[in-house]
Amino acid sequence: MALPGEADKTEKITINLGLIDLGQIDLLVTEGFFSNRTDFIRTAIRTELANRAHAVNQTVARKTLVLGTRHLTRTELEALQDRGEQLELRVLGLATIASDVTPELALATISHVEVLGAFRASAAVKAALRPRTA
Repeated sequence: MALPGEADKTEKITINLGLIDLGQIDLLVTEGFFSNRTDFIRTAIRTELANRAHAVNQTVARKTLVLGTRHLTRTELEALQDRGEQLELRVLGLATIASDVTPELALATISHVEVLGAFRASAAVKAALRPRTA
């Protein structure tokens, strides 16, 4: 199973903004401070995350989260099952489970799911793990 490509490492979100905030963003775009609204919003988010990096890092360490991408393959989960072990899937970023993983295999090997960011798996696997998801 291939790992997610760069294009798969983003998630589209929709936000509602006040009209005055939106007008101010458009003004800054028009004045050339940003190339478009998306450029402004990404810059604002990155600035805020940089300002709060210490709190994020402390929380990642306290909750023992994987920071970045965690991809679970069928082979990896079958090896866990053979050893009679389970894992806790705790990720800040992107967590993916290979499309050939069955709900039964996921239930046998994943005891807990906590993903802050995006969680990608088949609909059947997500449904099976829903009671174990924080």
